[in-house]
Amino acid sequence: MGRSAARPTSRGRRGGLCRRAMTDASGACFNSPLSSLDRCTRCSLRIIRPNSEHVIHRAQLSSNFKPRRAARALARLAPRRARRRDATNARAMAVSSAPTAIAPRRARSLARATDSNARADGSAAPGGRTRRARVLPRAAASAAPTEGKTGAKRVVHFFRRPFMSEEATATLVRKVNATLGRDALARAETEQCFNVECDAAGLDAAAKETLTWLLRETYEPELFGEATALTHEAKAPVVEVGPRLAFQSAWSTNAVSVCKSCGLEGVSRLERSRRFKLYGANGSAVSDEVVKAFAAEVHDRMTECVYEEPLTTFETNVTPEQVYTVPITTEGRSALERVDKEMGLAFDDQDFDFYMRLFCDEIGRDPTNVELFDMAQSNSEHSRHWFFAGELTVDGKKIDKSLFKMVKETIEGDRAHNSVIQFKDNSSAIRGFVNTPLRPVAAGGPSAMVPKEVDLDLLLTAETHNFPSGVAPYPGAETGTGGRIRDTHATGSGSTLVAGTAGYMTGNLRLDGKVLPHEDTDAVYPSNLASPLQILIDASNGASDYGNKFGEPVIVGFCRTFGQRMPNGERREYIKPIMFSAGFGQIDHTNLEKQEGDIGMLVVKIGGPAYRIGMGGGAASSKAGGEDEANASLDFNAVQRGDAEMSNKLNRVVKACVELMGENPILSIHDQGAGGNCNVVKELIYPKGGEINIREVKLGDNTMSVLEIWGAEYQENSAMLIKPESLPIIEKICARERCPFSVLGSITGSGRVTVRDPDAPAGTPIPEDLDLEAVLGDVPKKKYDLKRDAPLNSKLELPAGETVASALDRVFMLPSVCSKRFLTTKVDRSVTGLIAQQQCVGPLQVPLADAAVISQTHFGTTGGVTSIGEAPLKGLVDPRAMARVSLGESLTNMVFANTQGLNYVKYSGNWMYAAKLGGDGAHMYDACEALCDTMKQLGVAIDGGKDSLSMAAKAGGEVVKTPGTLVMSGYVGCPDITKTVTPDLKLPGTGKLVLVEFGSKDGKRRVGGSALAQAYAQVGDESPDMDDTSYFKAAWDATQTLVDQRKISAGHDVSDGGFLTAVLEMAFPSTTAGVDVELPGDDAISASFAEELAIVLEVSPENEAAVMEAYKSAGVTARCIGATTNDGRCKVSAAGAPCVDDTTANLRDTWEAMSFEFEKLQSSNATVAVEKEGLRSRQAPTWKLTYTPTPTPPEVLNASNKVKVAVIREEGSNGDREMAAAITTAGMEAWDITMSDLLSGRASLSEYRGVVFVGGFSYADVLDSAKGWSGGIRYNASLKQQFQDFYDRSDTFSLGVCNGCQLMALLGFIPSDGGVGALPDSKQPRFIHNDSGRFESRWTTVGIDENTPAMMLKGMGGSRMGVWCAHGEGKVKFPDESMLPDVLKNGQAAVRYVDAAGSPTEQYPLNPNGSPQGIAGLCSKDGRHLAMMPHPERAFLGWQVPWAPADAGVDPYGPGPWLQMFQNAQKWAAENAK
Repeated sequence: MGRSAARPTSRGRRGGLCRRAMTDASGACFNSPLSSLDRCTRCSLRIIRPNSEHVIHRAQLSSNFKPRRAARALARLAPRRARRRDATNARAMAVSSAPTAIAPRRARSLARATDSNARADGSAAPGGRTRRARVLPRAAASAAPTEGKTGAKRVVHFFRRPFMSEEATATLVRKVNATLGRDALARAETEQCFNVECDAAGLDAAAKETLTWLLRETYEPELFGEATALTHEAKAPVVEVGPRLAFQSAWSTNAVSVCKSCGLEGVSRLERSRRFKLYGANGSAVSDEVVKAFAAEVHDRMTECVYEEPLTTFETNVTPEQVYTVPITTEGRSALERVDKEMGLAFDDQDFDFYMRLFCDEIGRDPTNVELFDMAQSNSEHSRHWFFAGELTVDGKKIDKSLFKMVKETIEGDRAHNSVIQFKDNSSAIRGFVNTPLRPVAAGGPSAMVPKEVDLDLLLTAETHNFPSGVAPYPGAETGTGGRIRDTHATGSGSTLVAGTAGYMTGNLRLDGKVLPHEDTDAVYPSNLASPLQILIDASNGASDYGNKFGEPVIVGFCRTFGQRMPNGERREYIKPIMFSAGFGQIDHTNLEKQEGDIGMLVVKIGGPAYRIGMGGGAASSKAGGEDEANASLDFNAVQRGDAEMSNKLNRVVKACVELMGENPILSIHDQGAGGNCNVVKELIYPKGGEINIREVKLGDNTMSVLEIWGAEYQENSAMLIKPESLPIIEKICARERCPFSVLGSITGSGRVTVRDPDAPAGTPIPEDLDLEAVLGDVPKKKYDLKRDAPLNSKLELPAGETVASALDRVFMLPSVCSKRFLTTKVDRSVTGLIAQQQCVGPLQVPLADAAVISQTHFGTTGGVTSIGEAPLKGLVDPRAMARVSLGESLTNMVFANTQGLNYVKYSGNWMYAAKLGGDGAHMYDACEALCDTMKQLGVAIDGGKDSLSMAAKAGGEVVKTPGTLVMSGYVGCPDITKTVTPDLKLPGTGKLVLVEFGSKDGKRRVGGSALAQAYAQVGDESPDMDDTSYFKAAWDATQTLVDQRKISAGHDVSDGGFLTAVLEMAFPSTTAGVDVELPGDDAISASFAEELAIVLEVSPENEAAVMEAYKSAGVTARCIGATTNDGRCKVSAAGAPCVDDTTANLRDTWEAMSFEFEKLQSSNATVAVEKEGLRSRQAPTWKLTYTPTPTPPEVLNASNKVKVAVIREEGSNGDREMAAAITTAGMEAWDITMSDLLSGRASLSEYRGVVFVGGFSYADVLDSAKGWSGGIRYNASLKQQFQDFYDRSDTFSLGVCNGCQLMALLGFIPSDGGVGALPDSKQPRFIHNDSGRFESRWTTVGIDENTPAMMLKGMGGSRMGVWCAHGEGKVKFPDESMLPDVLKNGQAAVRYVDAAGSPTEQYPLNPNGSPQGIAGLCSKDGRHLAMMPHPERAFLGWQVPWAPADAGVDPYGPGPWLQMFQNAQKWAAENAK
């Protein structure tokens, strides 16, 4: 579906924009000021000069060198006293080293240097042991600057310009100048370089022709070639940045897959680098200082490096380290401590004692490095949850229950009545409903899709990815999201995903030009963690990008920043961030249990190959971030890299197995996460034991050591147990989905984990051979002596003269309160077509929804509800109150959906604390105890969760802890998904506003731990609380009854920002609504800003009496506080005096201001300005339907000879199920067909009357959207003919949506006649990057051309209605603009974006991509072929529509406005059958 946020063809670019050009990047590869940039006086190469007397040429360091290895190399050269300091500098060099060949003289120099402590053959020098890796001198570089040759491989270069838009480039230059504090640069020119590794013979003419078409812009051949357009000049240098060479990037993996599909078998790797030519201000020369600053801005120090010379090879020349033993039996604990430090194992004193006892006393031998690494992962806090399961003493009193025991008690007895998975799997699950999801008749091959009755349970998993997202926000968030997705599908014996949730907590952002009054501008941040601003933007981009590509919508979330000095002088801040990700899915009731392994069962890995990434993340995430900046390289080693495309393929395999239903071959499945293979494999073979052949692991990097293969946390991987006879089924499914798999070993019954390396040299110890009980069995509990800190309470006092209005301005600036538009519009919220309620509401689609609702199927209205509660700042005042309010907030959010009842609600509890530091452990105990007591009283329960207990970082010479944080994610069954109340006012001028107290009957107003307190850098002395659980329950039950009876027209909970914010937010989604309100309370400030548990309702005059009586009967305090108005003005009084009197538009602008500032960091500033300005005057969309949506007649639905439609998907497609559901609902027969089915002959288009190309990210859109998909057809003769034959048949039709729309344009199906490639590229229209430069997720309005020949739109001409858009490349481009008038005249611009009056528009965001004349879809002249960027398949049901005008008449139980087009296709095909 085009490009997602921060995505285009590499992770470093967003749409047409460089990611670093739009974000506040940090971390140069040069790590200034620890090192300096200079040129070598001997060879003139640019070098890094560490702050020591030694200089190492960058060309002498292989760019794939692991940072820590490079640090060791430098340490061998440096004096002992400088080693610690220089390790950091060496790490910087390794990240940024140039991948160039070494001239013979320099190679000899390097050999002499490395031989000082290690022999050239890699053996240990006297008194030492074999090093982890060695660098072999390279041969001299090839003479040709753009073509290198290495052994049997050659690197060929192609160049395409420009890389960035003019606006993005100018923005980038301004950012660099701002960083330097002067106007050093005047401008920059850009291009991208494609580094193609191929066979030594190079590319023949045909291969070059194919590759040229794939790599260049179709209509700009003059901007592509084999020679660079940017040449280095003395005054105008060229900076080139690209992926590190240590592993093949995900971009390359997908690009190579494209090449294979196009017959380019000789291409083995294809990486893209980015080139910038810099021009100094006023014609001055660009200094090295400026080059360094620019390079830092445009590349990610984690995954990329600066190329000093063009790449000539991808060869790394690293020799894998052999397995070795650690001599603890002879050297004692010191040997163990040394390895702990070197490998970053995060052992504590109790660990040292345990391992010394285990190996010396019980096993009686030295451990191998592999075994120690393995056990560090298995026994890390991350894996074992030592603190949560430990023995606690608080203020000298021994606690008789562990925290684990306390939370598990909440689900004991009757409270477990609907729980089916709790505390024992990758997710938790509750009973759902019997439904009829669409499933294949024969899963795993081409198959018709039919509704099948399935007993579906609801599933929830919630994770955090804090540590990786702090070190490298974008890839950390990517892989955190991916890991959580795999946790979801790896539940039981396989499950399916529906939607995700997300949350972000960071330190103070200190935005340039927008530093908030409470933010400390002098605060220091650690160099080995990204800045809070970078974390917020990049991590949210990474998580959004991954979900968009995978096909998982994000439907609810939260955002918070905090950094402050406490009254006792302690600094609290989210320097180590919280990146939260949860998944809401479903699982067949028959798949709940994992089978225990039995002898002979096979251990199978599915997913991507192994790379040297993510080493030691399980242990690393158990340490306080930033605790040792000198060992930053260890932190970087623990960060992973994501590939959503591979994750999609992996999920397809699991899904196919699940949909075999009674024949599911998966017996047990686990996601590969922390610890890599060493954890996931042991989970499968426990307790019977098994033997693993390490060489059966598929490698993406052949230089990996056994330790790295066993422990690396490379992503997009799961392991499962199957019976031997099921292997052919797995092979078949994996081949169809193009998903790698391998058989690693089997269950042996030994009770041991035995890892063998058949390639090991003679005499090498077995990598691992341990009793599983020693690794995974019961181990001694750890003990913790905790003490409570004195309370931090201090009375909140505002400066003299502060008013409610002035305080509101400050509160609205807080990310926890302000609009979350910058998060919601860049993430897909509609994919799957199962979303009944996402974040955005009302005519203006403002992100305010309290709860998220999913449907279990496209053919029913039962589903599930999820909501989130978190209130960490209240914990600074009272940890017990914080826990109760966090729970209460999630419930006051959830109360607006139709649920099965309070005693059906279950929770994932996520605890983020610096639990082992200071008083935070006791704080956490108090919060846990209060939470569990309250949950028991309410009848709700926890069935899963996660703890992250190292939430601290060193900064400015002090340890900075985050506020203790508890995130409560609730979920429950929803009997009717249409009965959901949203916050947007729907009765302007007639509605009554009712305030319902939930926290206390007498309506207390406490402001401790509030947004108001934060805005004034204070804490407060009394926190809001849930004072009476029985009262809270009565209020909740009464509200649920009213929701079920549809007595409430709008409702919103009171949370961050207090009562005033809640009331005003209800008016913001409207273009006309206002409020006239009197807030109860004796003090205007507390009446306005207290964040007590409460809700505000809008009710109609005819329902007011019934609503008030319902609460009165329940003994609940409910007060009418005012009314809605239709004058667009908000008037609020408190304590008898006016507090706010302003237009809704002005107040909304203030609330939106910070969000638009964040948007500037991730979008085109021009489009941000247009949206910001336009929001003030925006009118509510109007609809006009020239037809009446009606259900498909039963005789059509039940016909035996239905129209067969091939729903075609390629690698990365993700919109196929909702499309198949729309086709089925219209009475046709949808078939699941993959491109591999067509290539293999398993399916043929001759069998189908219709073809639908679905949305998604084919091949992750690495070579532009749908380019790879199209290339696979154009450059495969048999496929090309098959598609041409289908096009030429007069009885066929085709539809392309989003990515499929882009494909149809590239194929030539629209708008001209002729079919595949009939129109030359110089004339063929296609779809290019959105003007905003990023992914756009919008509910927008489109009109249907009155005269369109499009068969599928027959009878719909002149209509206008809402539709989902979710794409990054949706702007239509006519290379030959003379074609456009005829297209418009002929009605071939069938679908167009329109404004409120129904006129075609180019105004952003009404037109989300900038298409000329508002074009959203094109059709062929005969109308049989239709391509459109919006998603009609996500609005063919009434309940899928997120908002419609009241007069549109949309019935949530009936068809949506877009079912008609599918019904038209069915009718046409039936009438035109041959």
